[in-house]
Amino acid sequence: MSTRTFRRDYITRPIHRWARTAMPTLSDTEAEALNAGDAWWEADLFSGNPDWQKLRGIAPPRLSDEEQAFLDGPCAELCRMVDDWRINEYTADLPGEAWDFMRENGFFGMIIPKEYGGLGFSALAHSEVVRFLSIRSLVAAVTVMVPNSLGPGELLLHFGTDAQKDHWLPRLADGREIPAFGLTSEEAGSDAAAMVDTGVVCKGRWQGDEVLGLRLNWSKRYITLSPVCTVLGLAFKMSDPDGLLGETEDIGITCALVPTGLDGVETGRRHIPAGQMFQNGPTSGRDVFIPLDHIIGGPDYAGRGWMMLMTALAAGRGISLPSLSAAALAMTAQTTGAYARVREQFDIPVAKFGGVQEGLARLASGAYALDAARRLTCTGLDEGRALAVISGIMKANATYRMRDALNDAMDIHSGKAVIDGPGNYLSPLYKAVPIAITVEGANILTRSLIIFGQGAIRAHPHLLDEMQALEQEDDDASLDAFDRHFWAHAGHTVRTLLRALVRSWTHGLFAPAPADAGAARPIYRRMSRWCAAFALTADFAFLTMGGGLKRHEMISARMGDVLSELYILSATLKRWEDEGRHGADLKLVQYAADAAFDRIGRSLDAVLANMPARWAGWLLRALTLPKWAARGPSDRLTADCAGLLSEPGATRDRLRGFMRDDCHRPGVAALNEAFAAVTAAEPIRKRLREARLTQAEAHQIGKITDAENDRLNQMHEKVRKVVAVDDFGPDDLRALFSDLRPAGPDRPARAAQ
Repeated sequence: MSTRTFRRDYITRPIHRWARTAMPTLSDTEAEALNAGDAWWEADLFSGNPDWQKLRGIAPPRLSDEEQAFLDGPCAELCRMVDDWRINEYTADLPGEAWDFMRENGFFGMIIPKEYGGLGFSALAHSEVVRFLSIRSLVAAVTVMVPNSLGPGELLLHFGTDAQKDHWLPRLADGREIPAFGLTSEEAGSDAAAMVDTGVVCKGRWQGDEVLGLRLNWSKRYITLSPVCTVLGLAFKMSDPDGLLGETEDIGITCALVPTGLDGVETGRRHIPAGQMFQNGPTSGRDVFIPLDHIIGGPDYAGRGWMMLMTALAAGRGISLPSLSAAALAMTAQTTGAYARVREQFDIPVAKFGGVQEGLARLASGAYALDAARRLTCTGLDEGRALAVISGIMKANATYRMRDALNDAMDIHSGKAVIDGPGNYLSPLYKAVPIAITVEGANILTRSLIIFGQGAIRAHPHLLDEMQALEQEDDDASLDAFDRHFWAHAGHTVRTLLRALVRSWTHGLFAPAPADAGAARPIYRRMSRWCAAFALTADFAFLTMGGGLKRHEMISARMGDVLSELYILSATLKRWEDEGRHGADLKLVQYAADAAFDRIGRSLDAVLANMPARWAGWLLRALTLPKWAARGPSDRLTADCAGLLSEPGATRDRLRGFMRDDCHRPGVAALNEAFAAVTAAEPIRKRLREARLTQAEAHQIGKITDAENDRLNQMHEKVRKVVAVDDFGPDDLRALFSDLRPAGPDRPARAAQ
């Protein structure tokens, strides 16, 4: 008997028996969802020993000349056509000329290949367009975002038959057809598998002939573009009670194309999502008949809808909302830094106050890090990968960081930000935060169940192989495969334990880092330390909780937080490398690293404190968190990062990205002018402060020239316009509120009374 045979029969066999009861059983739906995604850089993070050269070797994303021209031309022109204040308060829709312009210039067909009449843009270009439009108008951005994300176009590209592609894709590309996708059922919410929408196989009349098809009944809500769509992608549960297709009665979730002009289809009613007037509403259908060839991919894809949705979502979810969020962070960082510089309290710019600097530093570093993660994700998508786990990381973390950034921006702008009007450039973004956090997979579920729950299986070096071995029906084959993968896993765990022990107790002093990483080398070392701690904790979680891990959602969420921090910080380091290692930008990288390591330590501390197997928590604490204490960025680093936003400089310009002054929201151009005037006049004002003279006194005695005095007067006027807020007269209010009561002689009551 060989050593391996002895090990398999006498050591592995009882473990195999236990594992079959302890490990979660994969349903067909879960298996399809897992197989729909690809593992990429997150797999290196899960290994506990990431290959930093692999990360650095990923080519940085670049726009083609054609894609850049689209941003400079049609995107900029569309921005000049739209105004969110007017749309949200008066017209409840984009202008007709904007709809026509989007159709004529291919905005709805960015992801559709050129051979079908689309633009054939890269994921990066798609992302940059959404980011560009979001800076000006959320309504325009969402209108463009949805047809290029999860919807008929994406599903047809992946799974459509040749006939379906030839018919639908050119019509979607040029805007003859406006798509929507009906997924969220009235009663199911985020649990798509619980939808009650049905499609029953039957015979019916189609274009004069009797054909085999589906009788559909559905009731969906929250469907963007539903009120104006001409073709509805529909997810429903398909069944064949009469056996017209075979012996299987419950076929499962299926996706089909439903022209909205068919009898029984109802669209047109609208929701008002947080006051943002993009087209969104319910749709329902009663006894709507379609032939079987309307199933996306044809009858062969009946029952495979969940896999199709997960594949499509892996791309769209990594682009749309992360791009919108990155735009929000870039804009709030730019505007808040400028406003904090021009707004003075007690004759001091508010940017000099420590409390304000904390918010500015978070904004500056957050904008830098999130845009880095957006770009890295686009690179992976452009390589043809379906980044299911990374897309979940990006969607949840980008929208959470958008919320945090807007909270900081609102706090610093104070009264300027809370008065609604055409000049309030923050309010539309602030109101849209709950929308971004809720759609394309509610963040609570994404964080608690998907990021670590799916990532643990998909990205772990051995876990999926072990689960697939346990799923094999032949006991001997199952045992043999499990034996190979289990002992490979055991070896991996031992190596990870030793790495975690040494790196944690030495605070990463000897952890691997690229030899030529320069000033960022200590950050790479600390990353390697925390990757090992994360990987070891993950292995102990699998060992002690098995299939019950998915019921411990708070632990899963915290582990997902750690994985998210590691991914975003990896992207931040890569951006610094790709852009030429700018010395000033390193402060933003250091701030991002200090903040991330603080959050990672807190998350792992909470995981260990709540592990059901207390011995595992105590052991892991000794191995991974010796003498650990939370410590985020220093006050000096915080002040330095804040200064990068509140003063002109190359770093501030790099945070802008593709942001044009003529495509900003109303009010931002005036702010930029005031910022330029204030910073340009600083030498003059410094002379006044040193001489302890007012402007009038200095001008009178000749300390400043007439030209300098005029510059200061112009500066003060520009600042006055920026600090001012919108107000409305009775006629203006009547245009907004049709039932407004006229002001009478008894309103308001006289103070004397």
